[in-house]
Amino acid sequence: MHAIPGQGRKIEETATLARHRPLRHRLDPLLRPASVAFVGASPRPDTPGNTMVRDAARDGFGGRLYAVNPKYDAVEGVACFPDLASLPETVEHVVLGVANEALEEHLLGVVRHGARAATIFASCDLTGRPDDRLAARIADIAREAGLAICGGNGMGFLNPPLGLRVSGYAAGPRLKPGGTAFITQSGSAFSALAYSDRRLKFSLCVSSGRELTTTAADYVDWALDQPETQVIGLFLETARQPELFMRALQKADERDVPVVVLKVGRTELSAGFAASHSGAIAGDDAAYEALFNKWSVVTVDTLDQLAANLLLFAVGRPAAPGGLASLHDSGGEREMVADLAAKFAVPFAAVSQQTLDALRPHLDSGLKPANPLDVWGSGRDFEHHVEACMAAMLADPDTALGVLFQDVRDGSYIAEGFTRAVIRASAGSDKPVAVVTNYAGVNHRSIALATTEAGVPVIDGTEEGLHAIRSLLRLRDRKRTAHEHLPPVADHVKHRWRARLMRGAPLDELEGLALLADYGIRTSQACLVDSVEAAIAAARHIGFPVALKTAAPGILHKTEVDGVKLGLADEASLMAAYGDMVQRLGPRAIVAEMASPGIELGLGMIHDPQFGPYLVVASGGIWIELLKDRAVAMPPVSLQQAAMLVGQLKLAPLLDGRRGLAAADKRALYEAVVRFSQIGADLGDLIAEMDVNPLIVSEHGCFAVDALVLGKAAPDQQGAGVAGA
Repeated sequence: MHAIPGQGRKIEETATLARHRPLRHRLDPLLRPASVAFVGASPRPDTPGNTMVRDAARDGFGGRLYAVNPKYDAVEGVACFPDLASLPETVEHVVLGVANEALEEHLLGVVRHGARAATIFASCDLTGRPDDRLAARIADIAREAGLAICGGNGMGFLNPPLGLRVSGYAAGPRLKPGGTAFITQSGSAFSALAYSDRRLKFSLCVSSGRELTTTAADYVDWALDQPETQVIGLFLETARQPELFMRALQKADERDVPVVVLKVGRTELSAGFAASHSGAIAGDDAAYEALFNKWSVVTVDTLDQLAANLLLFAVGRPAAPGGLASLHDSGGEREMVADLAAKFAVPFAAVSQQTLDALRPHLDSGLKPANPLDVWGSGRDFEHHVEACMAAMLADPDTALGVLFQDVRDGSYIAEGFTRAVIRASAGSDKPVAVVTNYAGVNHRSIALATTEAGVPVIDGTEEGLHAIRSLLRLRDRKRTAHEHLPPVADHVKHRWRARLMRGAPLDELEGLALLADYGIRTSQACLVDSVEAAIAAARHIGFPVALKTAAPGILHKTEVDGVKLGLADEASLMAAYGDMVQRLGPRAIVAEMASPGIELGLGMIHDPQFGPYLVVASGGIWIELLKDRAVAMPPVSLQQAAMLVGQLKLAPLLDGRRGLAAADKRALYEAVVRFSQIGADLGDLIAEMDVNPLIVSEHGCFAVDALVLGKAAPDQQGAGVAGA
């Protein structure tokens, strides 16, 4: 850091002043400033220094703007000053449109000036130079001064309700304010959504870049305090402040503001790209999935899906009870939508006979009243009939939302008539209404914008539309689900196991089973033995047939070393199996009760360094790692959440009975999942990894056969994977 006379005292004075100025939110000087200065302003067109000044007030910003560059008297009609000290006032926000080499010096000038926020476009990277820790030094200066920074390596931000653009990159026409707050760690995603399609209207749009002092969580928190915000979209590589991120998601959930996330860095390859280009560590994808499930976050895979969900949620109308009611102008496309709706698990409303009777007078001969409804016949007076049909569908008590699936295009009187009809029908209902095109490439820019601005969003692509519809319905269902929890274990049980885990050594299998039993999970009888005589005595006590498993220290996957023998029916078979195991693996072994036949599942717990413990419910047995059939959640979970987790598994239908098998006791399984989640809530901070595999469920209930528990103080054991039986 450069030494400047009086620098430390000036930073301290500035920080003290900032702490005593009244603010509604600490990011107001950054995102809602009254005055902005642009350092590095330039009259040269098609440069960031010119664009940032020219576009700042393009959308009607009424605050005070200043350009800063000793070479000029004015830039784009804005008065230009030689430096910040020459400005007629202390501005709230300074935009640094300067190169990396000049960045540190100018940021120190921002601090001396007394501004409380800054935006940095430069990468903050001096790779190859001895002082290449530029980003760290910039962050240190800002934190010491209490300075909020947008960037670096970002494209700035837009605040359409304020009419302010802080960006050094070319933009489109005037942006109308709306209800979507979009925070992206990708600059290209910022440009794609903010400037390409005027249907998306923002309360805030931020390219957060390297997030030197201000992270995605901070922007989410600020957006939630803005009354305009109806939905929040995130393009996320990582949550750099996990605790703040979790609190922001919780705040959104409590305020019923939907959050839609496109999380990247989910594979080893893409996570490596994230780390190399922005220093972001992607984190454990399963942990993010569990976190998003906890706070009802909607997840998407593509920018098209993200835009579709934001358009539908920005309407601000939650889905009513029931399913989808849809109108179509094509019988063939109606069949396509019906097929894809089944793929996306989007249910159609079971409309009443009264609704069907109301549809009949508005359909030409040969068209049958139904949902989904083919409404196009001869075209005679079609606009009136389409409006009546949509209104009738929306009035049905089982309709959650109404959607017109039509390839609307500019210049088509049919498309104009259809959209006018659904707009009028929407005005007479409080349920969501949308238009979905089955072909994303239709030429419809004008009609799509006009229809969306009338309150009926036009979404491009059948699958994108159905994804958004499914998201709306699932969020409704999550919000309305009542949750039943089981009583907690006694405090002395929790404290005893916390004391044991704090000793650090891994729990052996019998200790692991005892832990499960103390938390109310049924386990198999088992005895530790070290001789053939002890093995026979244990088997007599338990009752034949029995299982024999090695208890040699350090073996986590017993099946991989042929360390498990099942169905030993008598003493002779037990003696032979034990003798073989002694020669290969040593005398320590476990004689255990044989499990009744049933469906094998696995329960897991992993401690994520960002978000803490999360649960895994999976198809179990020896195939657990190969099948990768799993669902995840943050502990603790309710019985209803346990049922949802199990229901996500591909093996879930087997629990209802198949091919002569009786239906399993699913209630017992759900209770076991809940009890296991209580271990995570009570002890998860002390456990690096825990696996129960298999957990066998049948019509007789469910019980745990094997358990592996690795404490956090055993780093040489961590990351060993899910244990086999």
